[in-house]
Amino acid sequence: MKLLTVIILFITLQASSKTGEPKYPPKNNYITSKIETQAPVIDGVLDDKVWGIVEWGDSFTQSIPNEGEAPSQKTSFKILYDDDNIYVGVRAYDTEADKIEKRMSRRDAMDGDWVDIKIDSYFDHRSAFSFMLNASGVKGDRTIFDDGQNIDYNWDPVWYGKATVDDQGWTAEYKIPLSQLRFGDKQNHIWGLQITRWLFRKEEASTWQFIPQDAPGLVHYFGELHGIEGIKPKKNFEILPYTVGNYEHYEKEEGNPFATGSDAGFGAGIDGKIGVTSDMTVDFTVNPDFGQVEADPSQVNLTEFETYFEEKRPFFIEGKSITSLQLTMGDSPISRDNLFYSRRIGRNPHYYPELEDGEYTSVPDNTSIISAVKLTGKTKNGVSIGVLESVTAKEMAEIDLEGARRTQVVEPLTNYFVGRLKKDYNKGNTILGGMFTSTNRDINDPALDFLHTSAYTGGLDFMHQWKDRTYYLMVNTAFSHVIGSESAILGTQLSPQRYFQRPDAKHVSVDSSRTSLSGHGGTVTFGRSGNGHINYVAWVTWRSPGFELNDVGFLYRADDIMQIAWAQYRIWKPFSIFRSMNINVNQWSGWNFGGINTYNGGNTNFNMEFKNYWSLGSGINAELSGVSIYALRGGPALRYPTSGSIWYYVSSDSRKKLIMTAGGNNHKGADNSSVFQNYYISATYRPVNALSVSAMPSVSMNEQELQYVSTCEYGYENRYLFANIDQTTLSLTLRLNLSITPELSIQYYGQPFISAGDYSGFKRITDPKADEYNDRFVYFDENSQISYDQDEQMYYIDENSDGTTDYDFYDPDFNFKQFRSNLVIRWEYTRGSTLYLVWSQGRTGYDTTGNNSFHNDVQGLFDIFPHNVFLIKLNYWISV
Repeated sequence: MKLLTVIILFITLQASSKTGEPKYPPKNNYITSKIETQAPVIDGVLDDKVWGIVEWGDSFTQSIPNEGEAPSQKTSFKILYDDDNIYVGVRAYDTEADKIEKRMSRRDAMDGDWVDIKIDSYFDHRSAFSFMLNASGVKGDRTIFDDGQNIDYNWDPVWYGKATVDDQGWTAEYKIPLSQLRFGDKQNHIWGLQITRWLFRKEEASTWQFIPQDAPGLVHYFGELHGIEGIKPKKNFEILPYTVGNYEHYEKEEGNPFATGSDAGFGAGIDGKIGVTSDMTVDFTVNPDFGQVEADPSQVNLTEFETYFEEKRPFFIEGKSITSLQLTMGDSPISRDNLFYSRRIGRNPHYYPELEDGEYTSVPDNTSIISAVKLTGKTKNGVSIGVLESVTAKEMAEIDLEGARRTQVVEPLTNYFVGRLKKDYNKGNTILGGMFTSTNRDINDPALDFLHTSAYTGGLDFMHQWKDRTYYLMVNTAFSHVIGSESAILGTQLSPQRYFQRPDAKHVSVDSSRTSLSGHGGTVTFGRSGNGHINYVAWVTWRSPGFELNDVGFLYRADDIMQIAWAQYRIWKPFSIFRSMNINVNQWSGWNFGGINTYNGGNTNFNMEFKNYWSLGSGINAELSGVSIYALRGGPALRYPTSGSIWYYVSSDSRKKLIMTAGGNNHKGADNSSVFQNYYISATYRPVNALSVSAMPSVSMNEQELQYVSTCEYGYENRYLFANIDQTTLSLTLRLNLSITPELSIQYYGQPFISAGDYSGFKRITDPKADEYNDRFVYFDENSQISYDQDEQMYYIDENSDGTTDYDFYDPDFNFKQFRSNLVIRWEYTRGSTLYLVWSQGRTGYDTTGNNSFHNDVQGLFDIFPHNVFLIKLNYWISV
């Protein structure tokens, strides 16, 4: 608390001190004209006469690396418009035209030389639409939110762009339909405008409107586009019907009528977009298909907490920042806590049916999404709106016993609702927002009584910035309320996020008669961002014991109060041998709601880029001794030793055909309690501009003396059993991207993954908070207290050595092997319409040998019978 007081005093003094006025140049203005004759042909050649009715815009300034200096190469542009489109022509001069980097890639994977047009058509000084085009004609697009702090790379509007290289450099020509922009209904318009050029061979950025790298924000510094008059907002209507056919081939299982070795199917659905008003859009989907989506990476999770997976489905990715309320910033596990986690919608069913001898079952892999609707936009009064409504189907498992069939509900019919509002005040310097979510399940089968019937969350977020947005104060707060049967709420109390049953917890207790549970969480943040080399931030975040988000949100853990302070010194102008450098310092502490100090730690790290374009980074972490209220899985808190770790990486010149990165992480706990080592190499090779091949092998070695095994009853007491673990994990991530044209690409992703864990030195926790590490547990005597049955794969414990088994547990050794791959051919055969050809293969195997044998595991992995899925998907874009 003394340290926190010092930090607060320091940042308060900093905030109250006089800040010099930032020396930003005046805003540039560009005046466009309306086309009264024939519009330009979009062919990448600026030879249409109509371009002559407007003047060239230039006055570009270098931003990276030599901020404020003249660019190495000149850039000019022109902008025209008519009733339906905005037209942009860019001349990127280059005195060494033969060195222009024309890299072919799939859409949004921007590489080589490119230009970027950003338009703040709302003119709210906080959001913008970005349209990128590289020298090969590859398109990229994104939406920018929160004055540049958040970017959505998954926005895919329909627009046109071509590029051509000539002896003067290269040219880019755009046609952006007004239907793809959002703007108010008025006679005269002023829009924010920024144009950026990237010169690949020098890693140099130049911009039309100069914005210093330490500027606290982005969009509100844009230049302005004038001269647009009389255009009307387009209430566009777009639908994208699709058909999909699939064939699966897998290992046949004798006697199982559901595993015949092959399946085939056909489906259809519709995605759509409706412009409700000039600035509000409805996206909808009926029976969506996500078969072309890349598989999740393989993992082995030995912790008590849920694994977080990134969203990859297009419908939920686009505009996700509008339907999000993240409770805490940063990159710690709790920073993923959010009131909306879209992976909950369409998840695998919660229940797996209990089978009798001789029964077989077929359970759906995922819950079907019947329909989903999303309303997003921003009104002329500065109100951002995001609403999502989705219904998922009641899913049934089919069970067979010698030809007799029955069904069992495994997932109820469920409705999900997400509502989000944000309002800008004081020219975008003050923002107030709110969010509400609900999950309602139609549960009418006792097997599903463990699920909440209803779950509600709500939150408020506030941010105020001052002194030209140099300083900011943010407050996020949220509440939750879940309703269900006594068994459902009991399960929530006993869940890994909270463990109310902990015997040494005085502030929580289990109430088996409860039918609801409520909680709250939030964060208070103060920081400085920009207008100088030093940035810092400090925050306090909390999650009450009863807080629960995991019906339609994500909560890592409850019963936690965390304080963090972070400071950075940043150098962005080249000096000595460096192009840029960042140095960071962090400090953190944590408590539970019972007032127990659970953890304390700190970190210092740096990363730098040299003038030869190589980069280097490293960091050192220190974690002081603390207690874990989760390690014993509902038992008393366990004290853990101090530990330290170091991470590091080095990367080669990213402009070359071959790019290499190597790095690692080494961790060691005091008293030889733990040793963790991870090493990786990443190599990306581009033999020609259209082809990129990458591989990233990695190996991890994990040795822990206190790895949880099981909790067993012994009389009226619980025994918390742990062991030494020697775990080795090997993985290889492979990617291939072949872009034949900007519209036709082939992508491959593959990941063989192997992890083996060998358990030994079994022990039980005796005094979990003892001062001395070795006094916290006692090993079982291998001669008199523990025995192993190879056939049953069981350990038997005779704790009092009287010749009678007191309790037992399964052999925890494991060998997990998995291979996942996707091959996707994507062809945009006409504007907005796409054909997908997909081959997906999976192999998964598991046994309990625990042997770390690379050769045997690799051989065993590819001996596993593969599960192959082939599909063809065709959609067609229709715009009215």
